[in-house]
Amino acid sequence: MKLCHLGDKFISIVKNPKYGYGRNMNPCIDCRILMLKEAKELMNITGFNFIITGEVIGQRPMSQMRNTLAMIDKKAGVSGIVLRPLSAKLFEPTIPEINGIVDSDKLHAFNGRSRKQQMALAKEFGLTDYPMPAGGCLLTEPNYSFRLRELLNYNPNPSLKDLHLLRAGRHFRLSPSCKAIVGRDEKDNDNIESLAGEGDYILSVENFGSPVTLLTGDGSQDFINLAAAICARYSDAKHLPSVDVAFHLKSKKFSVTVSPATEGMIEKYRIQMPEKKKAALPA
Repeated sequence: MKLCHLGDKFISIVKNPKYGYGRNMNPCIDCRILMLKEAKELMNITGFNFIITGEVIGQRPMSQMRNTLAMIDKKAGVSGIVLRPLSAKLFEPTIPEINGIVDSDKLHAFNGRSRKQQMALAKEFGLTDYPMPAGGCLLTEPNYSFRLRELLNYNPNPSLKDLHLLRAGRHFRLSPSCKAIVGRDEKDNDNIESLAGEGDYILSVENFGSPVTLLTGDGSQDFINLAAAICARYSDAKHLPSVDVAFHLKSKKFSVTVSPATEGMIEKYRIQMPEKKKAALPA
């Protein structure tokens, strides 16, 4: 297996997709074109003859309709060499089928949004450990997409670290260039700590149950007290009038004494979808 890192290229199409977004921030068509172009390049380097994908006609309304798939193949320069075994009998034969490299009789004609056919096939092969059908690309998730739009509004060129952090914790916009991110649970805390950069502050309330809080961005030093107050608000010391919050920067450790943030402060700085938008989402 070879991993191909497409970070910068992918960020570029997320910011400005030629073929638009899906329901949220998902540039599905541009993404598929990028993936197939990269697969073709790898194919040529390694000496293989064709590409295989698990796509099914009609499963994704934006990128997996028959005409769209044909357009994607054309734009990626892979027409005739992309074999989609699960729906192959619904397409014109590919070059590997025509040349007898692949036995067309063993291919399938799956279509539509249901995953029952794929699950039945997996059962035939004795495969039980696979992701459930729900979920998928983060860019289709409303909350992640909302955070991403907010980030791009302030930072048109985010780093991979910035994008990974969007998945973790509660986010607070303290200034156009500075954010605080507060962990929700132990997994979040570990994730946030692992993503902290050289100039980031890590905050926590010692001797109490406390989230890990990351203070990151230009001018972070001006918002230590505010970030500490937010951190204290989500700790087990939130009912105390004043709380000592420890923070680490590189190998240095300091502490500040603050009052836990009020609900008004939390509402003012927190990055979250408006309630009306949340209510409009399907249950």
